[in-house]
Amino acid sequence: MEEIRIKPIGVVKTSVVDIRSMPMEGENAVIEVKEKYAPALQRIEENSHIWIICWFDRSERNVLQTMPLIMEPEPVKFGVFALRCYKRPNPLAITLVSLDRVEKNRLYVSGLDAVEGTPVLDIKPYYEHDSIFSPLTPYIKPKDEPVRRSLMHKLALRHHGKNSSALETGLRICLAAETLLGHLLNPAVTVSVTGSRELADVIQGITRARLANPPRFTFCEAETDEVIFTRDEKVLKFSVKKRFTLEELQGLPDEEIFIIKEKPDTSR
Repeated sequence: MEEIRIKPIGVVKTSVVDIRSMPMEGENAVIEVKEKYAPALQRIEENSHIWIICWFDRSERNVLQTMPLIMEPEPVKFGVFALRCYKRPNPLAITLVSLDRVEKNRLYVSGLDAVEGTPVLDIKPYYEHDSIFSPLTPYIKPKDEPVRRSLMHKLALRHHGKNSSALETGLRICLAAETLLGHLLNPAVTVSVTGSRELADVIQGITRARLANPPRFTFCEAETDEVIFTRDEKVLKFSVKKRFTLEELQGLPDEEIFIIKEKPDTSR
């Protein structure tokens, strides 16, 4: 097969210069598109999210298998085509980012995981049909709490749309539930939310639980908040003590926010 030659259409401008310093949720950046390609940006500002396809030019290209050390407490080896790692034969990277604003040939984005000077190969809009709400994927467990929190926060924020006290409460509940039950996207995990629509939105966004196919999620609006997780013969009930403000939640430990009751499932 003949070689394929690709010319960059732009470059990443960001304060992050070392991939090891990149936050899990990505960083704010500017995509500086070459002047000759500026006409290709016409009406791109009508999109809230776009895909950025980069060439990770400083990556190793001879790696075929690796272990996600930042994720797994006991690392398991994967082929690089089964991971989103940056070390691979052709270090293409695709990242979904928020398009914050456009100024001529400069796109201001948030959530990009590319370092300063990374070549940009292409830009594509995000479409509604790009989303798979409840995909099946291997469970690669985050190594520590900050990583777990960061990944869950991203799921919650993308689904709920804004940071709020309900998001923080739901995030805390799901972090505690995952510690006790394991992977919350597992089809064997069911979720029942009684309380506010905002809390239900956050819990559903993190667990990706659907109302059907399979039926994993139920919701009933109420004045007080309660979340019940079941898996196999185990039941976890989270009772939220009250609806806190976001400022109040910042300094509170979990035990002052909700009560956890663990019991066997007697519905079988």
